[in-house]
Amino acid sequence: MKIAIIMPLAEQRGGGELMLWHLMQQGRDLGVEWLVIFLTQGPMVAQFESLGVETYVIEAGRLRQPQLFFSTVARIASLLKHTQADIVFSWMAKPHIYGALAARLAKVSALWYQLGMPLANSRLDKIATLLPASGILTCSQAGADAQARMHPVRPIKVVYPGVELERFGPACLDSPQKIRRRLGLPVDGPLIGIVGRLQHWKGFHVLAEAMPRVLERFPDAHGVMVGGKHDLEPDYPAQLKDKIVSLGLEQSISMVGLQSDIPEWMQAMDMIVHASDNEPFGIVIIEAMALGKPVIAGNRGGPTEIITDGVHGLLTPYGDAEALSSAILRYLDDPEFAAQSGLSAQKRAQEFSTRNYALNFVKAVKQLSSNGRDADPL
Repeated sequence: MKIAIIMPLAEQRGGGELMLWHLMQQGRDLGVEWLVIFLTQGPMVAQFESLGVETYVIEAGRLRQPQLFFSTVARIASLLKHTQADIVFSWMAKPHIYGALAARLAKVSALWYQLGMPLANSRLDKIATLLPASGILTCSQAGADAQARMHPVRPIKVVYPGVELERFGPACLDSPQKIRRRLGLPVDGPLIGIVGRLQHWKGFHVLAEAMPRVLERFPDAHGVMVGGKHDLEPDYPAQLKDKIVSLGLEQSISMVGLQSDIPEWMQAMDMIVHASDNEPFGIVIIEAMALGKPVIAGNRGGPTEIITDGVHGLLTPYGDAEALSSAILRYLDDPEFAAQSGLSAQKRAQEFSTRNYALNFVKAVKQLSSNGRDADPL
């Protein structure tokens, strides 16, 4: 079986790009030939080539450019025929708009990955769902349930992402205290971290709002925000900084920007907060759990499928700074509970390896593609 993956981005921006990288790393001995078609140029092209993956770049431009759009579809279809691909798999909703039509021209099956939480009022999600497909993968059951509410209903398979567990093993990292000194972080006091893209729905501002109550009880506590700006919300970092200043937290919260060595930064932390609103999955949660860190995450979406509240971590509502501060204080007030939560989390994280992810991905794609030609709802 030869699977052609259409990837709209060519630089690491979040979990979606990391998921494809993990698949290419772990999926080369599973009886599948892979090729990746990037719709833009970027550093990921060379990175994938270094793995020996067959890669192509077709500059797609914007969907609102009709002539370029149809030219891109035709070029993808021609490439599918030339490479004798059996399946075209679009990585996210947007490339499926190209992939579905190209698959029809090339007479192969089309599938796609719903990496977000589909929204009924999203034009992109509506169009992608309308276009022919043998099936859709989602990264959580919550995502599958939301996708099943879209019309028409397609066959859906849940494939949980994986984490490079060996990179997030405490045994292969220095002690938190040693790392703190190296990174210039406070050596004394609890370190509360949050890692992700700087977008409003990721909830960095909620952690800022929760910190004053935490500092009342633990004045030496410190928050660390790791993450770079996102093109869709370029103003959010400045808004977040203004929030921190308005709360008088300049000395208690560090915004350290985008960092490359995430395992080291997370190892330095005493606990990790994941404050997103209805997160589709939450790879950062698994990474934190693999390190044995006490975790706090949102009580909607993918995190509820990873964490049993009070066992592998704590769950709080999005935007509820008081609930978040209470969860932080529960860990700080009860170190024994925090340690036990971290141990349980570490054990749970072992189920989410990148190898399991690749195996489950290939299995799901084979099952969906065996359904036959894509149904045409139009």
